[in-house]
Amino acid sequence: MAGGQIPNRRRELRLWRDGASVVAGADEVGRGPLAGPLAVGAVVLPRERPAWLSDLRDSKALPRAERARLAELIRRDAEAWALGWVSAGRLDRIGLAEALRLAYRRALEGLPEAPCAVLADGRDRLELPWPTEMIVRGDASVASIAAASVLAKEARDVHMAALDQRHPGYGFAWHKGYGTARHLEALGRLGPCIEHRRSFAPVAALRGGAPRQPRLRPAGAQNGARA
Repeated sequence: MAGGQIPNRRRELRLWRDGASVVAGADEVGRGPLAGPLAVGAVVLPRERPAWLSDLRDSKALPRAERARLAELIRRDAEAWALGWVSAGRLDRIGLAEALRLAYRRALEGLPEAPCAVLADGRDRLELPWPTEMIVRGDASVASIAAASVLAKEARDVHMAALDQRHPGYGFAWHKGYGTARHLEALGRLGPCIEHRRSFAPVAALRGGAPRQPRLRPAGAQNGARA
């Protein structure tokens, strides 16, 4: 079991008491990597306290096996959940700030019912069309945001493992596209592939290299809702 702060449902409970019937937590994964898509998770927690809530943590604090276990439970028990994706190429075209807004909108629009309130991690100005409360370190303190971070992290890691098979040599399955020494060495040796973010400095320095293989695209918005 992971240590660290246990997220709670105080904000969700307050919003429910104030009449917000659908409260969605949302969080992004993949802001900083040199390759791969940006992913945002959105989760509407059940009103009844799930048994796994005491095991929930910020996704970065969880071992891989525990994160995968929790992701399965969240998908099973959440009132609703969705994922929104923005590809590396789209991020390059519109910029990181707009890509974040787009990924959040795609995730939240993927929910079967529009949220009455959104709780999101960080301090970005997302300019979403729903009432939104930004919470610094929300992924460590707010249960629905932590659940969203777990779903997004697990989904993106699985996607990067698939990209490792499609674009061998870069080590995507290990570093998930982040700028590790191993990744930078491979980038210098092989040049960028089509999944690299050419607007990011280490890749921009090598942008003359031709893409090596076609992109394996994310499946688009994914969602689940309880019947």
